[in-house]
Amino acid sequence: MDVPGLLESAGLLVPEAVATEDDLTVRDVWDHLIHDEWDTAIDLLQELGEARPLPPTFWEALAGAAEQLRMERSAAWCWWRCAEMRKGVIRADLTLKPAGETRRTLPMPGAGILRPMWNIGHHSPTGGRSVSIAALWVEGRPFLEPGGSATVRLLPLTPAHWQHLAPGRQITMHEDRTVAGTATIVEIHPPVAFVSSPA
Repeated sequence: MDVPGLLESAGLLVPEAVATEDDLTVRDVWDHLIHDEWDTAIDLLQELGEARPLPPTFWEALAGAAEQLRMERSAAWCWWRCAEMRKGVIRADLTLKPAGETRRTLPMPGAGILRPMWNIGHHSPTGGRSVSIAALWVEGRPFLEPGGSATVRLLPLTPAHWQHLAPGRQITMHEDRTVAGTATIVEIHPPVAFVSSPA
């Protein structure tokens, strides 16, 4: 499907009543589509998608359009949000250890590339520490420098391992045996169940 078709598909999944904090609605998106302002339409649709949970098909269509327009970060974000709709949302405040205290000396990429291990309180059958893997997205930044702090989103490889967590719980990030950072859970939402509309 071409970019206009993908964007129209995404736009049709946004209810008319949904508006962003700036009172932008799906009608504003259609105005940009009419004038072939596709990159602006993608940005507006992403904002509308944050105003209310929308089905994975919305994010898939948006990601496809962003990929065709070579908007790599937007495409990555849309695929991330698609996965969150299916697996749930976990947000946390993360502080990385300073460069001299861990093996990391370079900034950590922020767009879901890194998949660190997390100590979320599980133990192995022998009683030792057991870690779980979750991809990491840094909100509002392209990267997070050693010693820096930011709100992050986590996308677990095995969501069932993370069901016991609640806001306020502290977890640790590992890139090797040492603690690379400490995070406090600030928000958790289970996957959203979407009802398919009748054909």
